[in-house]
Amino acid sequence: MPYIPNTDADRKKMLQTIGASSFDELIADIPESLRMHGDLEVPGPLSEPELMKHMERLADLNRVPGDVISFLGGGIYDHAIPAAVHHITGLPHFYTAYTPYQAEVSQGTLQVIYEFQSLIAELTGMEVANASLYDGATAVAEAALMALGIQRKRRKICVSASVNPAARQVLRTYLTAWGVELVEIPLDGGVTDQAAAAAACADAAALVLQQPNFFGLLEPVDALSSVAQEGGALLVASVDPLSLGIVRPPSDYGAAIVVGEGQSLGNPVAFGGPLLGFMATTAKNARRMPGRIIGSTTDADGRRGYVMTLQTREQHIRREKATSNICTNQGLVALAATVYLSLLGGTGLKELASHILSKSHYAALELAKVPGVRLRFDGSFFREFVIELPVEASVVKEALTDVGIWPGIKCGCYYEGMERCLLVSVTEKHSRRDIDSLVSGLAAVLATGEA
Repeated sequence: MPYIPNTDADRKKMLQTIGASSFDELIADIPESLRMHGDLEVPGPLSEPELMKHMERLADLNRVPGDVISFLGGGIYDHAIPAAVHHITGLPHFYTAYTPYQAEVSQGTLQVIYEFQSLIAELTGMEVANASLYDGATAVAEAALMALGIQRKRRKICVSASVNPAARQVLRTYLTAWGVELVEIPLDGGVTDQAAAAAACADAAALVLQQPNFFGLLEPVDALSSVAQEGGALLVASVDPLSLGIVRPPSDYGAAIVVGEGQSLGNPVAFGGPLLGFMATTAKNARRMPGRIIGSTTDADGRRGYVMTLQTREQHIRREKATSNICTNQGLVALAATVYLSLLGGTGLKELASHILSKSHYAALELAKVPGVRLRFDGSFFREFVIELPVEASVVKEALTDVGIWPGIKCGCYYEGMERCLLVSVTEKHSRRDIDSLVSGLAAVLATGEA
């Protein structure tokens, strides 16, 4: 391997240390059918201009929102991003900033994170927020671990089946390693079954809900909050931040910990990343939060300054007392969210959420008029909804993709018995023409029998 600077002597020494006589002996446990034989089909060397052309041709094979009409969602959304967001996040003193360990040279970065925390706390109605969670899915898992730290005598977490499947998968991975029981609460009409939740929460550390849930439906959060409290479980709410422009904040219904995905706040879809998790809680639980908290103080001359106040990570304190091992700073993505929310303001956020609500309901009403199509669930929804088709969703999706429309996410990939269902997501970027194109395209596919 010309790009790995190991000599034959280096490799021989490594094999001896491992206890293998040869490389073939080292990989003996890999089935022969999975091994590659022969040389890689790699083209010869290219000049810089030739390489650039080659990479551009490969990039042109991708199709992204804008090239097609996309109704994909399920946790990552295509929203309009003001030019100011890109301009500010591209400034070199932000774009290249490292984790702000030295407060005296990191005041700009520290202030950004402080403002981000303040905005998240105001948005959710909670008393304190932190920074540097990787994404919404790991934020759910970290909230569960936080709840277990608060409720030390309980070793069970309940999670609704209406929580994003990716988040539930990450949660399961975390809790398996901790030896914690995870109970999944079944659904009733697309929302959490209250009776099942009541039975499961009796000895649980927390009940994890999503509002709006994966199907876009609004959960009966007041009733479920009462169920959690009666069982002595903490309520963990995973929320869509843009929905909070018109949906009640989680502080109103007794959430102890609030988490969510902040990608929709000024960050592009970008093939699924980088993402931005956020977390907020009550003041009494602040020391149980993972990641870091930036605080405001004054220096010896009375000038305002910003510092990393709480860093309960194993990097800073004894490993057994650490709340998590979160280390990566999501400051640049949090900066985009901070600029985005600052530009919107409270009025703008409410207007944006109202646009999304009205457009998604228009799309649902029009799609339900297509012969053979119906809304799978009743109830109030925001941004997303599920339609049930007379045929397999995969066939319809393939047919519409061929004409430049991504109609939504196949629910059957995540939920048994929903193979004919599509999760359709609508944002403010969708025009009436886009929605009508989806409706007419679906009607044509079903009418011609291509599906």
